[in-house]
Amino acid sequence: MPIDTEKDNLTTALAKLKAREDSLKQFEALSNLGSWEVDLITKKSIWSDQSYKIYGRDKESSEPSLELFFSHLLPEELPKAQKTLQEIMQSAEPISFETKIRKVDGTIANILIHGKVVFDEKNNPLKLIGTTQDITKQVSLKSHSDELSNLLKHSSNEIYIVDLNTMKYLYVNKGACDSLGYSSDELLQMDIYDINPYLTKEEVSELRNILITTDKLINRTVHRRKDNTTYHVQAYIHTMKYYGVDAYVIFDTNISQTIELELEHDKQSQLLKEQAKKLDYQAHHDTLTKLPNRTLFKDRLSQAIISSNRNSEEFALLFIDLDKFKKINDSLGHHIGDAVLVEAASRLQNSLREEDTLARLGGDEFIVILKDIKHIQGVSIVAKKIVHTMKEPIEVENHSLYISASIGISLYPKDATNEHDLIKFADTAMYKAKEEGRDNYQFYSSHMTTLALEKVTVESNLKTAIKEKQFIVYFQPQFSTYNDKITGMEALVRWIHPELGMTPPAKFIPIAEDSGLIIEIDLIVMKLAMKQFAQWYKDGLNPGILSINLAMRQLSDDNFINNLLQIMNYLEFKPRWLELEVTEGQVMNNPRTSIEKLKQISEIGISLAIDDFGTGYSSLAYLKKLPLNKLKIDQSFIKDIPDDEDDKSITKAIIALGESLNLNLIAEGVETEAQKEFLVKNGCHNIQGYLYAKPMPAKKATELLISKIEQG
Repeated sequence: MPIDTEKDNLTTALAKLKAREDSLKQFEALSNLGSWEVDLITKKSIWSDQSYKIYGRDKESSEPSLELFFSHLLPEELPKAQKTLQEIMQSAEPISFETKIRKVDGTIANILIHGKVVFDEKNNPLKLIGTTQDITKQVSLKSHSDELSNLLKHSSNEIYIVDLNTMKYLYVNKGACDSLGYSSDELLQMDIYDINPYLTKEEVSELRNILITTDKLINRTVHRRKDNTTYHVQAYIHTMKYYGVDAYVIFDTNISQTIELELEHDKQSQLLKEQAKKLDYQAHHDTLTKLPNRTLFKDRLSQAIISSNRNSEEFALLFIDLDKFKKINDSLGHHIGDAVLVEAASRLQNSLREEDTLARLGGDEFIVILKDIKHIQGVSIVAKKIVHTMKEPIEVENHSLYISASIGISLYPKDATNEHDLIKFADTAMYKAKEEGRDNYQFYSSHMTTLALEKVTVESNLKTAIKEKQFIVYFQPQFSTYNDKITGMEALVRWIHPELGMTPPAKFIPIAEDSGLIIEIDLIVMKLAMKQFAQWYKDGLNPGILSINLAMRQLSDDNFINNLLQIMNYLEFKPRWLELEVTEGQVMNNPRTSIEKLKQISEIGISLAIDDFGTGYSSLAYLKKLPLNKLKIDQSFIKDIPDDEDDKSITKAIIALGESLNLNLIAEGVETEAQKEFLVKNGCHNIQGYLYAKPMPAKKATELLISKIEQG
């Protein structure tokens, strides 16, 4: 063969060998695999480039050897490696083993070693060849995979893998078996319908369609155990490939307790809603009559104004107060009064249209919104209907009770355009109905507002009068017809206004009573009168008994008796000098309490008189229990004597009653001799009135007392 040809062939062979070496290096790099060999005779070792890299060594500065390899092994791995090396040396078959090394940079790596001994023709070990592969990543992945597999297997949650087409179970974990009571083999013979008794194929089809687009979903279902008991689960479903099969992986959690809590929560929520509804109803309705209360009424009134403005309509407000109700409530008890209010509310409701609003403001006060009135006559018709229906007797516990209604009416927008004024004007009109004799209705007029403003002004001035001590006491003497001597004096309040002068009692007493200021005024009168009486007695004059009007509001005060005693002690005023007058109507408003308090006063030694007797709503059963000393015949019966036969009969009856109860009698308002003669003839010998003396200031009363002494 020519030299050039041999040279070419050698070059080609070397090139091929170089290419194979490069490929081998690339393969080793890709597989993280290094090759090596050890000459068992010379003990020299050869490592490939990748072998150096596996140990983190520099090829140029490292001499490969078995000792170098052993130096990289972790101490705990060394015995196993040495033993394996001995096994390799004694076997003709290749042997593999895993171990751990520490690289030059200190990191730990997992390596897989394959080794084999090469023998010569005489079967003597010639060299040791093999590979070293860095399998750190594979070991880590396997470790995680094993952990995950173990976690899934022993998870308390139920985990299933289901064939997408057949719906049969391909995998079940221990949690599923424990929950259902089946073995793994049993479940792998079943499909999803076997443990989901309420699941239908239609529902599964819908779920499958959802998973096509979303790849995952959450669903709730019911599982049936092997013992036929059931429980609720929440399923997290994902699509996956399982050994090449289209499948679902299902993670089920037992939520029976959650369902129970949700049901309980729903139940509680419903109860709360019902309770809130009940509380809302109670907040907006009167407990007794079930009618809208003041709060709901104001809302309805506000809506009525808005609606009327929008539709250019008018409406009326009717303020209704039940006449004579307080007497029934106080004399017969609150349970009777409540029954009367319920019946009254029913009658009022039946007198109205469905679209009208009836509300109870409190006590015996009701209010009505009459919507969309076409003419004022329609309002009058409704008011008359209410007045008429209230006159019918109310039967309660064998009592035939009679009440009536006083109604005040304001109109929107004629009288007012806001809620406050509409209510105020209707209330004002109602009081006008009361003044007109009750049992009627009145439409509001501006004149009523003027009167109401006057009332407010008087009330304000009264407060100032109390502070500035503008009140004085007048005394009206009381006489005995036997000898025309003074037996006592009634203390009467007078108001000296700094600008208006003397203000008549009739103008301010009713307002003082309504506002409660009468208590402070009566206390002022009591102190002034007692002080004057104590002075008269100290001066040797004999004014008799001091008669003072007592407001029931004072009597109701728990501290009244103590305060009275303190005043008397301070002024050195003796109890026997005092006579307290209470009106018949006041006593009968609360007879039981009145009797108890009046007995306490009587035990102190203070006399008691019934003023204006014959004008109230008396009960003789209570009257005979009162610790009374005197009956005072009202001047309304005296005024027309002796011409009015009715007044004469009533007066005779009162005198006879007083005598039968062993009470003293006194007639007030006596102005003529004829009146005096009639009274004396029929047994009343105590007189108070203009015939003998008008009310007078203390100075003039002192002069009268002195003159009586001088007359002997």
